[in-house]
Amino acid sequence: MQFGIFTVGDVTADPTTGRTPTEHERIKDTVAIALKAEEVGLDVFATGEHHNPPFVPSSPTTLLGHIAARTENLILSTSTTLITTNDPVKIAEDYATLQHLAEGRVDLMMGRGNTGPVYPWFGQDIRQGIPLAIENYALLHKLWREDVVDWEGKFRTALQGFTSTPRPLDGVPPFVWHGSIRSPEIAEQAAYYGDGFFANHIFWPKQHTEKMVRLYRQRYAHYGHGTPEQAIVGLGGQIFMRKNSQDAVREFRPYFDNAPVYGHGPSLEEFSRETPLTVGSPQEVIERTLSFRDYVGDYQRQLFLVDHAGLPLKTVLEQLDILGEEVVPVLRKEFASLRPAGVPATAPLHPAVLTKEA
Repeated sequence: MQFGIFTVGDVTADPTTGRTPTEHERIKDTVAIALKAEEVGLDVFATGEHHNPPFVPSSPTTLLGHIAARTENLILSTSTTLITTNDPVKIAEDYATLQHLAEGRVDLMMGRGNTGPVYPWFGQDIRQGIPLAIENYALLHKLWREDVVDWEGKFRTALQGFTSTPRPLDGVPPFVWHGSIRSPEIAEQAAYYGDGFFANHIFWPKQHTEKMVRLYRQRYAHYGHGTPEQAIVGLGGQIFMRKNSQDAVREFRPYFDNAPVYGHGPSLEEFSRETPLTVGSPQEVIERTLSFRDYVGDYQRQLFLVDHAGLPLKTVLEQLDILGEEVVPVLRKEFASLRPAGVPATAPLHPAVLTKEA
C-alpha cells in the first residue's frame, strides 16, 4: 500500500504568532516537506494546483520537476490537476516531460476545481465543469495512447494529424487518478477508463465516501476491468499528532479554529466526529486510518494533509517524523495482513520504477 502526503499550498497566517509566510518561503518549505517525506520512508508526495490567492502551487510540474531532481524514490503526483481549465494538449506535454525527468516516478490526479472565478480567467464557465472534465480527459487519454491524433470536440479547436511530444516514457502513460469530493460523474469517468478513483475524504462524513467508492467499484466491474475489489482506490485524510491526545488537541485547536476552509464553523470535536479528521496520539491515527477499510474496502493509496492552516515548517516536519517512524510502519503491516489475495496492494507503477525496485 502506498502512503504519502498531499499539500494544498495555502499561504496562511500562523494564528499563534500572527506571522504570514511569504510566497517564497511557502514554496521553499513545500520542497523541504517533500524531501522530508522521502527521508522518513513515505511513498508519495502530491501537490495541488491553484491559480488564486492564498495558494502558491500554480505550476505543479515546475515544483515536481525540482523535487524529482532531489529525490530518488518518491512518487511525485498531483492532488489536483485542473482538467477543466488546462488545455489537455499542454497537460499531455508537461506531464510526459516530467515523467521522463523523474524516470517514471509520476502520476497525476484529475480534478475540476471548485473556485468559480478561476474558470473565466482561463476562458471557461464553471457551469460546464463536468462536460469539460469528461471531454478534456477523453482527449488527454487519446493523446498519450495514439501517436497521431485527429480530434474534434466542443471546448477547444480541432486537431488534425497532431502528435503530442514528448511521448510517454517507454510508451507507458502516467497512471491517472480522478479525484472528487461529491460528483458521481467523476467516479463513473474513473471506472469507464479503468483509472484510479481518489476520494478526497476530508470534509464529508464516511457514509458519503462509502457511497462514492461503492459506485466506482461497481462501475469499474461493469466496464470489465476486474472485480469491484480490484478497483484502484485512494483516500485523503487529515491528521495532527502528539505523544498524547490532549497535547495534540491543545496545539492544533487555534489552527483549526482559524483555518481558511473550516475555521469559525463547527468545533474541532464536532468536525473530528463527523469527518475523518484525526487529532490525537499516533495510536489514535493508526486506529482511525485502519477503520477506513471498514467502509471502503481494501484500498491502494492513503495520503495525509499535514501542512495547512498556517502550521509552521518545524511542526510539519515533526509530524512527518511521527508519521514515518510510528504510524506508517504499523499501517503497512496491518493493511497487508488484512488484504485478500488478488486485490492490488498499490496503484500501478511505471515499469521503470518496478525495474528499479527489483
